[in-house]
Amino acid sequence: MKNNDIKKYLAEFIGTFALVFCGTGAVIVNQQTNGSLGLVGIALAFGIIISAMIYIFGNISGTHINPSVTIALAIGKLTTKKEASFYILAQIIGAVLASGLLKLMFPESLTLGATIPSGELLQSFIIEFILTFFLMLTILGVTSRKEFFSIAGLIIGLVVTGIILFAGPISGGSFNPARSFAPAIVSGNITALWVYVTAPTLGAILAMLVWKIFNRERQ
Repeated sequence: MKNNDIKKYLAEFIGTFALVFCGTGAVIVNQQTNGSLGLVGIALAFGIIISAMIYIFGNISGTHINPSVTIALAIGKLTTKKEASFYILAQIIGAVLASGLLKLMFPESLTLGATIPSGELLQSFIIEFILTFFLMLTILGVTSRKEFFSIAGLIIGLVVTGIILFAGPISGGSFNPARSFAPAIVSGNITALWVYVTAPTLGAILAMLVWKIFNRERQ
């Protein structure tokens, strides 16, 4: 394994660890402080840490920090299947370790910030699917044009913040299988986990296919 490859996988590991630790950590803190952060605070915690990770690791790994994004990019042949496999492994390990640390810090938390539907599963599935679709389109749009490179992290972070504000009360606002998988596994709340694995992944894949159609003439 080449040194550059190790750097990429380490970047995905650290980036996803940071996302889960800070993002789901904000959910836990909000629960234990009687809503001191609120939905806005939680959404900002996710959006800001994602922006930061993009600016830190974007030129190293691309800062996927999301298995759905990695899978969609592999399907779109913007990364190799081998690299995608290692990316996803690094993301999952980083996320699980973050949830494990949060469990040690907040042993009284029953969910560890897991995403749990507030209503019907289909409702959460549709929200996670559609909003991941738009998130993936945003990622593809801002990273494909040089004039957006300097503000890509800001734009993506703002979109994440916005869609969490919308979806948070319904689905928990995941759009990321690693973000949902880790707290669900560590806390044992796995009942609706399939929603947060399949819906974002399908949404991201559809976005990639749509992007390819719109950009076919450029290629």
